[in-house]
Amino acid sequence: MGQYFDNEKLKSELNIFKTRILDREYSFYTDNGVFSKNKLDFGTRTLLESIDINEIHGKVLDVGCGYGVIDIILSKVTNASFEGIDVNLRALHLASRNAKLNNVSNVKFYESNVYKNVKSKYNFIITNPPIRAGKSVVYDIVMNARFHLEENGILYIVIRKEQGAKSMLRDLQNYYKTEVINKNKGFFVIKCILH
Repeated sequence: MGQYFDNEKLKSELNIFKTRILDREYSFYTDNGVFSKNKLDFGTRTLLESIDINEIHGKVLDVGCGYGVIDIILSKVTNASFEGIDVNLRALHLASRNAKLNNVSNVKFYESNVYKNVKSKYNFIITNPPIRAGKSVVYDIVMNARFHLEENGILYIVIRKEQGAKSMLRDLQNYYKTEVINKNKGFFVIKCILH
């Protein structure tokens, strides 16, 4: 839980890593107390490589944005506008720095505990949910996305099979038309269309 809520007390140890994805190079500042501080997380990579980037448009919300990977990468390959939210203030500070580092201007990052400070509706919500924050937080993110999606809006989720992908998939079907668009080394990428 520490990485989500108490990280301001952790000693800062700024780091930078480079990665290549979707035919582009990126650099990201990271630090202690943020998720996947040494490399692009495999689940996030699988999610990004599974999304049809040609369909991404309008307004996109990244819930649990961390240091900004999803927003920054997708903003480079689409014309959508992005908002990233997180409870981790250190991660949000890094996300803003990473947007500048990668010459991205169509992204806004701000603090929000799940949807508490979210005021808009979106064409897409994308999340690699913080599993360690617990099932109730994860379910709040994925089940309540429907209240923040435009009509026919789409939610993309990545979750590991052993972290409850199958039961989540079953529960999501109460609110969305769901499809598993990719399975990769135990990670499921789920596309949920609001109906």
